[in-house]
Amino acid sequence: MKQRALLTPAVVAAALAAVTGLASLTTPAAAPADGKHAAASRMPVEQSVLVCPAPSSSDIAETTYTSITPGTARGKGSARLATKDGKAVLEPKEPGKPVGATASGAEAPALTGVASGDLAPGWTAGQTTKVAVGQTRGLLGVGCTAPGTDFWFPGVSTAKGRQDYIHLTNPDDTVAEVDIKLYGPDGLLKDKPGTPDRVFQVDPHSTARVLLSPLVPDTQVADVTAHVTTGSGRVGASAQISEDGVGADWLPASADPAGSLVLPGIPADATSVRLIAYAPGADDADLRLRLAGPGGTLTPAGNEQLHVKAGMTASVDLKDVTRGEAGSLLLAPADPKKPVPVVAAVRVVRGSGTKQELGFLPATSPVGARATVADNRADDKATVLSLTAVGSDAKVRVTASPGTEGGQAAVREVTVKAGTTQALSPPPAPTGAKGTYALTIETLSGGPVHASRTLTLPQDGIPMFTVQPFSDDHSTVAVPKPSQDPGVLL
Repeated sequence: MKQRALLTPAVVAAALAAVTGLASLTTPAAAPADGKHAAASRMPVEQSVLVCPAPSSSDIAETTYTSITPGTARGKGSARLATKDGKAVLEPKEPGKPVGATASGAEAPALTGVASGDLAPGWTAGQTTKVAVGQTRGLLGVGCTAPGTDFWFPGVSTAKGRQDYIHLTNPDDTVAEVDIKLYGPDGLLKDKPGTPDRVFQVDPHSTARVLLSPLVPDTQVADVTAHVTTGSGRVGASAQISEDGVGADWLPASADPAGSLVLPGIPADATSVRLIAYAPGADDADLRLRLAGPGGTLTPAGNEQLHVKAGMTASVDLKDVTRGEAGSLLLAPADPKKPVPVVAAVRVVRGSGTKQELGFLPATSPVGARATVADNRADDKATVLSLTAVGSDAKVRVTASPGTEGGQAAVREVTVKAGTTQALSPPPAPTGAKGTYALTIETLSGGPVHASRTLTLPQDGIPMFTVQPFSDDHSTVAVPKPSQDPGVLL
């Protein structure tokens, strides 16, 4: 028999030293003695999911879809927005180049899709629908959104003459259970005998379209906040609003409840601006109102503050507050030491009499590192980009992609003074643009910056328009940096 060699303590120590030395050459440096860890690095996301609601119930609706992944990466990846039965509508092939599609009539369905690889980071899509005549006439624009579990919609209504729907789209393979609660000026709008259930089952890869007024029969409330949550699963949620004789549009969800909010890019020629706010917590909110215009901020005369009772919806008519200059509404706590989280949106009307048109703008999150709105038009008067800097001066880079049918990208750097709104009309547009194109904003310094795009496509003297906010595309995710731990070798 052969004898197995015995390892002496000295040999073991030498071996461990060698292994530890090798580890120090192949792993990051050890964590500092003070216990603080190295900052996480940012890596591109590997998958993105988007949900687009069904565009319209009108037989004469004309819808344009646009999709893009911003950037210039040239690696592998795929992206596909499709109908419930799997028919592809949009399939971008490479970053930086938008693709488009159209649909007509009331049969255009909701879309869901997934992007992976180099087409995932910042993948963006949007739809714009024009209805020339009828009860739902108007220009309705909305960005396709990532599915979630919690949404706030201040600005919906159950009043006579309004037909407000919440669209719920489930992109997953399991049933989603969704609850809708409505809050008016006196708090929760309670169920009555015979009221439909407010908990809805949304089947996998399907859409539910919920009319709000039957949820509170015999209760007509002009200004309501809808809270949409899921008990299981996740959905994409958007509010579609139609008002007799005024117009129609989408109301995207408000930014998460916060003590200070920004509603950027109220059109310069707005004839009516109505602010709706809701305080979801246990405390009342006293908000200071300011308007950020091209020359700085001012306080709307007679509307310096808004009191919002806890659990109740408050509103104020700001009339033609912009007075010929595009501006952004800034909401802040009257007492900076006592911020109370709120959600908010504005109802905006342009035109007058029978030539009115309706639009909505929710409170928005900052642009962050990068944000994109996919559907823009190269006509000089069609697209207005509004940029608002809060806190400090900011510099941003605005990139106009090529058109879906041709053209060369254009880039412009813009400096925005703190407390002001700069309206670019027209904004950068691709040279020789054909089709629709995307606008991408990157924050280079300062800020934060909030932004929106107003698209105007007149029809028979009606200033049909829609306002779409920009929000951080969250194209990267934090990845913790590993640190050396020789203990794993023992």
